[in-house]
Amino acid sequence: ADGAPADRALVAHLGMSGQLLVEKRSEPDEVHLRARFRFTDGGRELRFVDQRTFGGLAVEETTGDALPPRLAHIAIDPLDPGFDEGAFTVALRRRRTEVKRALLDQTLIGGVGNIYADESLWRARLHGTRPTDKLTRPQVTALLEGIRDVLGESLAQGGTSFDSLYVDVNGQSGYFSRHLAVYGQEDRPCPRCGTAVVREQFMNRSSYSCPQCQPRPRGRRA
Repeated sequence: ADGAPADRALVAHLGMSGQLLVEKRSEPDEVHLRARFRFTDGGRELRFVDQRTFGGLAVEETTGDALPPRLAHIAIDPLDPGFDEGAFTVALRRRRTEVKRALLDQTLIGGVGNIYADESLWRARLHGTRPTDKLTRPQVTALLEGIRDVLGESLAQGGTSFDSLYVDVNGQSGYFSRHLAVYGQEDRPCPRCGTAVVREQFMNRSSYSCPQCQPRPRGRRA
């Protein structure tokens, strides 16, 4: 808006069902429209739509190129030019946890959710329960390569959409779900070796892996 300080940022948390949509002003309001932003150029408007109301918006003070305070704890993702692979490798191997749990820790690495963690681990031939302090440097390198490939391919295809809630700002669905190797593929053949993909319980969610390509570490129960 006119007169607004340049050192403020609009922060959006999409929650489970939030959407940021760029629409013509003439388009009918969505049923679950929560906020709209109109701009001085008189063009399209930005709408925040949220069915389950787990998301939210906030205006945060910023300083220079620094992130708003509520985002400062989130690590950058491995596609960012500033991502430090060496520092990540050291930090990951210092953890005493399972590798999938570590990948979902946004203070360690950003941009990796449950789906992309499973896909990246499959590409790196690592089971999600493998202890982080037992990972070798080559394994971490392979894992990062898998993460970057998965994120890059997903972005190129507009993301992973399973229903109408998961769309881009133009309301278009992504098509990376058509290329998932293991996530959601229980009992289907692994694209690499043909072994049936298995599903396991994980933190009130599900993990998918190939038991042949990603053997469970000894001593780790299902």
